[in-house]
Amino acid sequence: MAFRKALKRTVIIGGGAAATYFGLSQLIEYKKTQPGLARLAHVAAEAELKAPFADELPSRQAQLTTLKTTDEFDVLVIGGGATGAGCALDAVTRNLKTALIERSDFSSGTSSRSTKLIHGGVRYLQKAIMQLDYEQYKMVKEALHERANLLEIAPHLSAPLPIMLPVYKWWQLPYYWAGIKMYDLVAGIYCLKSSYVLGKTKALELFPMLKKDKLVGAIVYYDGQHNDARMNLAIALTAGRYGATIANYTEVIQLLKTNDPKTGKEKVCGARCRDVITGKEFDVKAKCVINATGPFTDSVRKMDSQETANICQPSAGVHIVIPGYYSPDNMGLLDPATSDGRVIFFLPWEKMTIAGTTDSPTSVTAHPIPGEDDINFILNEVRNYLSADVEVRRGDVLAAWSGIRPLVTNPNSKDTQSICRNHIVSISERGLVTIAGGKWTTYRSMAEETLDAAIEAHNLSAEQCKTVGLMLEGGKGWTPTTYIRLVQDYGLEVEVAQHLASTYGAKAYEVAKMAQVTGQRWPIVGKRLVSEFPYIESEVLYAIKEYACTAIDVIARRTRLGFLNVQAADEALPRIVQIMGKELGWNHEKSTAELEAAKRFLYHEMGYRSRSEQLTKTTDINLNNQEVVRYKKRFQKFDKESKGFITTIDVQQVLDSINVNIDENALHEILNEVDLNKNGQVEIDEFLQLMSAVKKGQVADSRLAILMKTAEETLDKRGPVTVDRSGGGV
Repeated sequence: MAFRKALKRTVIIGGGAAATYFGLSQLIEYKKTQPGLARLAHVAAEAELKAPFADELPSRQAQLTTLKTTDEFDVLVIGGGATGAGCALDAVTRNLKTALIERSDFSSGTSSRSTKLIHGGVRYLQKAIMQLDYEQYKMVKEALHERANLLEIAPHLSAPLPIMLPVYKWWQLPYYWAGIKMYDLVAGIYCLKSSYVLGKTKALELFPMLKKDKLVGAIVYYDGQHNDARMNLAIALTAGRYGATIANYTEVIQLLKTNDPKTGKEKVCGARCRDVITGKEFDVKAKCVINATGPFTDSVRKMDSQETANICQPSAGVHIVIPGYYSPDNMGLLDPATSDGRVIFFLPWEKMTIAGTTDSPTSVTAHPIPGEDDINFILNEVRNYLSADVEVRRGDVLAAWSGIRPLVTNPNSKDTQSICRNHIVSISERGLVTIAGGKWTTYRSMAEETLDAAIEAHNLSAEQCKTVGLMLEGGKGWTPTTYIRLVQDYGLEVEVAQHLASTYGAKAYEVAKMAQVTGQRWPIVGKRLVSEFPYIESEVLYAIKEYACTAIDVIARRTRLGFLNVQAADEALPRIVQIMGKELGWNHEKSTAELEAAKRFLYHEMGYRSRSEQLTKTTDINLNNQEVVRYKKRFQKFDKESKGFITTIDVQQVLDSINVNIDENALHEILNEVDLNKNGQVEIDEFLQLMSAVKKGQVADSRLAILMKTAEETLDKRGPVTVDRSGGGV
């Protein structure tokens, strides 16, 4: 087996401060001797590249027809994550006849479950310096170049983000500063903005929820941030625009093989595929097959040869989403040394806050589930860095997800235990090209290296790589003021217009054109799916144009609602299914199945189960006598007949008496959250259990708890009508 890029074993030379400064000076000297690199610019050849589908993409059905009827593709890419989509874009822009297939949805795996950073890797640079590891240095150098490129080719989906590194010991300040400045130095002309040091007062001014005790100061550096699933989709759609045949929900059952007439040896010549939606099978022939399946790398390699040694070492990374008030709007936080040595990021994203990630061995699965232990680990680390005034509650976790990182080993290496976040390109004896490992930021350079290897190995006639500076879907024509035109031309709410512009770029106008008139004075168009998020109904229709086939595709990847708030996503699902069903011709059974599948996705993969179990697992009622009396009194204001339970009718009667109107379906959902035994009513014990969970911070923002408290306060404020007020009874 040939490896284009073998992973290097880490060698530790020396140690301590001497090694640090020696490594730093060596790398600085290396930097001085390198010729200056040209700034990123749109490739000159972009104007010459033909985009046969610049106006409208073919439908999924049309793409499948092309897959079935094309005699032979030059390149067939298996895997629709960032790397696979990147390979397809690289191949088609080199004038190769290209196909891309994905057994689920584009970006349904690891590429949509990242930390949302576009980064060079501060940690890897530290290893490069401390261990004098030149390979690590080259990896950081490459990633910093790719960071700059990605920020340029998709400006609507990405932006620089300042990240604060708080310092609590005086000696760490110069140590961390030297490392961060080295990061700037290695970036060179691709440095986003220079890092800087802050005193304690200024650090707290920029990050007021930071823990004050023993804080010395902070260092702020810059990396990039993006909407990962939308970025992945943009890469795939761009490949489609340039003529690649792309199809999601197309599964590889087996690799096709034939005897090479020149050598007489068996070689891979395509794949037997199955349309997951219809179940129909068909063959796709190709001169070269590229395996870019992330955590599933080894399963495809074993289709080539059962004797193939495993190279993938899957690692699970859990992230949680908590309310936006936990962090400033535009400042992240890095905890460089957690209690067990892992690094935790604490980042603003989509007006929420992301915290993560964990790093633990796992088995490969298409449906990873975030564990309660990992969620609590992240929460505990967050508590260590936030002020005591900020109560970090388990109930504030709005969503949680787990992503499987496809870390790789080189089976040809003597040290097979050596795992790295670098990547390898391998070509099997039968010609299967595999790209494995790496990270989100370097997807483009990984794709370029993969295609270079594939072209050489299969003697393909192709042009040079053209993807540096090549604008992705929606990037060309977008400006920071695009949203203003959307407001002015279509009558969208400002928040909705900003969301559309930052999600679809220049394509946002197409989404706005599909939006229905509201009939209100303002906004004129754009009905929201849920009131507190800027997602509108026309996005569901546009998602179908972007090859969304299921409700999960819409809540998880076309919009990010499922990643931001599982409860809000659950509430939006019926309308999403209704819109998709009408557009795609679903019958009642299909619509019901879609709704249930999406609910299962939220329950298991997006943390809804962990969120709901905070109440169901709280069997002990941790309330003192005074609290029990107070909450029973509140409950009795709704349970006027002393039944021991309340129903939606009981709650509705109280709300009517204080002139509060809530939709019957919404009221049912509110009670259902607390109805543990699902018998259609909330017993007094269930209510006390809820209040106990709220007290301990295991449940936050319980609609029933807040609703009943507000109603009680309103009723108490009114009090009984006195005789004086009634005119003395005369």
